[in-house]
Amino acid sequence: MDLRLLRYFVAVAEELNFGRAAARLHMTQPPLSRAVQQLETDLGCALLHRSPAGVALTPAGATLYEEARALLARAARVRTKVAAAAGTPALTVGTLADSAEQVGAELAAAFRERHPHARIRIREADLSDPTAGLRSGLVDVALTRAPFDETGLTVRVLRSDPIGAVLRADDPLAGRAGLRLAELADRRWFRLPEDTDPAWRAYWSGPPATAGRCDGPVVRTVHECMQSALWDGTVGLTALNHPLPPGLTTVPLLDKPPSDLVLAWRPNATTPLVRSFTGLAADLYRQSRAAG
Repeated sequence: MDLRLLRYFVAVAEELNFGRAAARLHMTQPPLSRAVQQLETDLGCALLHRSPAGVALTPAGATLYEEARALLARAARVRTKVAAAAGTPALTVGTLADSAEQVGAELAAAFRERHPHARIRIREADLSDPTAGLRSGLVDVALTRAPFDETGLTVRVLRSDPIGAVLRADDPLAGRAGLRLAELADRRWFRLPEDTDPAWRAYWSGPPATAGRCDGPVVRTVHECMQSALWDGTVGLTALNHPLPPGLTTVPLLDKPPSDLVLAWRPNATTPLVRSFTGLAADLYRQSRAAG
């Protein structure tokens, strides 16, 4: 199968909306729709239920989504190995949730200026992998959020951000200046997949009173979290500076420790490009804190 078509399908499967998927892929909607239709023709089955409200995965589509993610991950490892064998200077950066946006364009511009001939690949991970592909060897350096198991990794904190509860704008608690976790113990909370890093899963889950409850939806992407909150009133957590879609709001949590935006890399796989990238990032954040 064409990896390009699979990449397009995965974007649609995660966004469940052709318009948002097209924007994420930096393309227009018509060719994306044609590409998914071509994939359905090649496989001889419907992958999506289409309706005016959006799209939903068919059983075949759900199966392909899981398999396609594995195939794309394998292809990324192959590209990395080939680039290393060819001697082409390349850096694969893993990102998670809002980490790339939080780093901003300044780091990208500084790195391009220092390494104009280097090839930079960006790989966005889902919420089940807080190392953004670092531990599995898919990326060279990760821009992500702590906490997670740091065994065998070097982790540098760039910034700490206060955390809030994501609520629907019409929620009775939406207008509060602040909340405590216990006040949300009776709500349905997002759940992360069972195989997610325990430290990461514990931090982003609900208060202790919700432990063991299985009525909240299992989510893998930030978009799934936001849409579930919007449509179903599910509660989750996010950094207060993370932009939200219309209809949602964030209320600061008074008893939740801040979330650290971090850089992570494997010390036994530190290349000159990794050292340059991490050094630039640290310098830029140091300058930002000094200016602030």
